[in-house]
Amino acid sequence: MPLPADTDATTPRHLRDRYAIVGVGETPYTRGSGRSTRAMGTAAVRAAIADAGLKPAEIDGMLSYQSGDSTFAPFIAGDLGIRLNFYMDVFGGGSSTEALIGIAIGVIAAGMCKTVAIFRSMNGYSQVRIGGTGARSAPPVNGDMLHSRAYGWQSAGQMFAPTFMRHMHDYGTRPEQVAMVKVVHSEHASSNPKALYKKRYTVEEVLASRFICKPLHLLDCCVETDNATAIIVTSAERARDLRHPPALIRAVAGRVNKPRLDMHYQHGPISTVAGHYAKDILWPNAGVGPEDIDLTGAYDAFTFTTMLQLEDYGFCKKGEGGDYVSSGITRLGGRRPNNTSGGHLCEGYTHGMNMVIENVRQLRHDVDDSCPVGPDGRRVHTHDYREGGCRQVKGAEVSANLGWAMPGTGSAMVMRRG
Repeated sequence: MPLPADTDATTPRHLRDRYAIVGVGETPYTRGSGRSTRAMGTAAVRAAIADAGLKPAEIDGMLSYQSGDSTFAPFIAGDLGIRLNFYMDVFGGGSSTEALIGIAIGVIAAGMCKTVAIFRSMNGYSQVRIGGTGARSAPPVNGDMLHSRAYGWQSAGQMFAPTFMRHMHDYGTRPEQVAMVKVVHSEHASSNPKALYKKRYTVEEVLASRFICKPLHLLDCCVETDNATAIIVTSAERARDLRHPPALIRAVAGRVNKPRLDMHYQHGPISTVAGHYAKDILWPNAGVGPEDIDLTGAYDAFTFTTMLQLEDYGFCKKGEGGDYVSSGITRLGGRRPNNTSGGHLCEGYTHGMNMVIENVRQLRHDVDDSCPVGPDGRRVHTHDYREGGCRQVKGAEVSANLGWAMPGTGSAMVMRRG
C-alpha cells in the first residue's frame, strides 16, 4: 500500500523517502575467484554505477567494510578514476551494510558529498575464512581472544551456539522447525541463476548432515564464497532522473547492541538478540510495522539467526520463531517471503550485502531469475515458484533487511518501491 512521506523535521522521521538506493552490482559467487579483492571490488562498484545509469565521475563518496580481508575505498576509487569528497573504511561484518547506508544518508544530508558507493569485497573461501583459517589467516591469540579461545570459541558457530541452544531450552524450539529455513532458502536459490548452490533440500537432509557445533548441522550453516558486492546511495530527488525506480529508504537502525557486547551472555536473556532493541528505532522511524512488510532479508549466517531476528523484530511473538519459520509464510508465494535469492545459506556469503541487493531488485520488480525477457528488455515474471522458475514477489512494495554481526549486535533497514 502507498506509504506517505513524513515531513516533520524535528525527528529522524523527516528522512523517510528522502534517500534511495539507485544501483546495485556484484561479481559471481565463486569458490576460488583467482582475483584480488581490489579487482573484484572495482568490478562490483563499476557494475553498480552502470546499473544506476551514472558515470564514475558522478560518485563522490565511498564507504566499505571489512575484517582485515579487503581493499580500502580510495584504491577502488582510484582504479575507477573517481575523486572522492568523503570516504570511510570501517571494521565490521554482518551488521555493516545497513549501518553504512545510514552513514551515507548522514554525509549526504550534511552536504559532504552527493552520491555514495558502498562495497564489500572478500575472498571468503580461498583466502580469509570466517573460522580463522585460509591462505591469509594466522590470527594471533590476544586481547579478548585470550578469554574466548580458552573456551573453544573460535568460529561464529561456536560463539553463537549457546544462544541457539538456550532458545531451544526456553521455548521448546525443535531442530526440524529451524531446518525449514534452509529448505525454504534452497527453494528460492533453485530459481536464482547466480546462486552457488541451487539444490533443493529437505528437512531430513538438513538433520542428517553432520554436526558442526551443536545444535548446528553442516546444512544449518552458510556457504563460504569469494565475491564483491556494491550499492549506490543518493538523494530521492537525484534518483528520479536515473535508470530504475528507486528503492526509497524509510528508516535505518545501525549497529544497535545489547549491554556488555564483549560478552553478551553476561546480560540476559541469552535467547534475545539485538533486534529486540533495534525494532524500537526501526519501526517508529519507518512509520510501518512488521505487518506492513511484503518481504524480508533476514541475515542467515545460520538457520537460527534468521529465526531469532524475525522473532525479535516482531514478525511473531517471542518464543514462536520455530513455528513462524516452519509455517510456510517465508516461502515465495507465502505471506512474507524471506531471502528470495537463497541468501547466505545458498546464494553466497557477502556479510549481508547480497540480501540488500536482492530486496532492491524485488522492489524494482526486476529480479534476475529465469523468467522470459520482454521486448522492452525487462523480465515478464510468471510468479510460478517451481524449481528453475520465478522468484519475483508479486506486488512487492515494502521490504525489511535485518542485519546481524552476532547475537549482541544488529542493524536493519526498511525500503519501499519508489
